[in-house]
Amino acid sequence: HQAKNCWQNYVDYFKCVKAKGEDYAPCEQFKFAYTELCPGEWVSFWDEQREAGVFP
Repeated sequence: HQAKNCWQNYVDYFKCVKAKGEDYAPCEQFKFAYTELCPGEWVSFWDEQREAGVFP
């Protein structure tokens, strides 16, 4: 279930930042979690998708 936790924390981080702004400290808990749980290749892939506007 770590893959689901990884994904959920990644998604929640960007939802949090969009809603509250990058300076909102509680968002960092999601970033910390996804950087601990997710393989770097996944994060890079998702970042590329977000930048291209095609992230699910």
